[in-house]
Amino acid sequence: MTIASTLHCDWEAALAARAEAGLLRQTEVLQPLPGPRPFYRDSAGQTLLSFASNDYLGLARHPALRAAATASFASGEYGAGAAPLLGGVRAEHEALAQALADWLEVEDVLLFGSGYLANLGILSGLVEGRDLLLLDRLAHASLIDGARLSGARLQRFRHNDLAHLETLLQKPRRGRAWIVSEGVFSMDGDLAPLPELSALAARYDAGLLLDEAHAFGVLGAQGRGSLAYWGLPAGAVTLRVGTLGKAFGSYGAFVAGPRRLTRWLQQAARSYLFHTALPANVAAASRAALDLLREGEGLRQHLQGLRNTLQAGLQGRAFLPSQTPIQGLILGSNAAALRAAAALRSAGIYCPAVRPPTVPVGQARLRISLSAAHNQDDIQRLLCALQLIAGGE
Repeated sequence: MTIASTLHCDWEAALAARAEAGLLRQTEVLQPLPGPRPFYRDSAGQTLLSFASNDYLGLARHPALRAAATASFASGEYGAGAAPLLGGVRAEHEALAQALADWLEVEDVLLFGSGYLANLGILSGLVEGRDLLLLDRLAHASLIDGARLSGARLQRFRHNDLAHLETLLQKPRRGRAWIVSEGVFSMDGDLAPLPELSALAARYDAGLLLDEAHAFGVLGAQGRGSLAYWGLPAGAVTLRVGTLGKAFGSYGAFVAGPRRLTRWLQQAARSYLFHTALPANVAAASRAALDLLREGEGLRQHLQGLRNTLQAGLQGRAFLPSQTPIQGLILGSNAAALRAAAALRSAGIYCPAVRPPTVPVGQARLRISLSAAHNQDDIQRLLCALQLIAGGE
């Protein structure tokens, strides 16, 4: 048997095993329907109301983003065509970076192609092999991969467990120590205890890296994220990472912090050095989104109202307490989560099952993601569908 045929058999068997365990994933095409609400049409022609998007403020369909992107096409160029340090930077990139820095009251912002690339870049670019990396147990996969890529000694502390973290910080170390967390955790929707994390970092002379992918736009005055929510100064963390593909409704990512660190990352972050710069029209749309996001207090209040309605309707169900648009309904087994997602789809609601390794084994769930594009009728429709599912269990 040839190597090619052996690999074919191995992967076919592995895929079959995943399917048997309820862990097989696959993509599908969803066509957005006109209008501000999150309706899509699938390949079978079914119209679906989505509760799966991270477009928390409903900006992805906003006409201001389309207008900004269209205007940037005046140059006739779509793709940047080069890495940032090899001629890929345009005026729109610089304008966006400056606007983000002003918004967050930091010295500098460095743009990346995605949040995944940003996390890989900061961890592999700043952290050295002799350093100690302390990662929250529920940190995103990109942070885990970046930590491994850094070559540093990696230890995971129990989720939001400050006593465990301090125990690890007290151990002898050769190089620097770095605490890595998320402002809002992507699957549970809960918040990191940032004041305490910042205090521990200061007490033990450690760096603090914070992924704000699910916090920017949602938390704090002007949607400025966890630091604004907790009333902390910009210097309370070493660096923050944000994505433009969630509450901004656009695409890309950024790292915000002191200029000496962002300038170093320009030299050392391989995922910055060797990636093609964002298209200028994407940067233009993101800057338009920032204007809307900063003035989006009404959208954030609307989101809070939707969340309150949903949580009130979920009383008696195993949902995770969350102050954010991320609402996790724990179903336990993969099969139970898949059945629930299929039943919702039959009712015209798109909310895929989330299963390991995205979440711990035994905690398969529906990750209900709310958007300011939803209305109260949408929440009632979801609650009715969930009630029918519960009645059929």
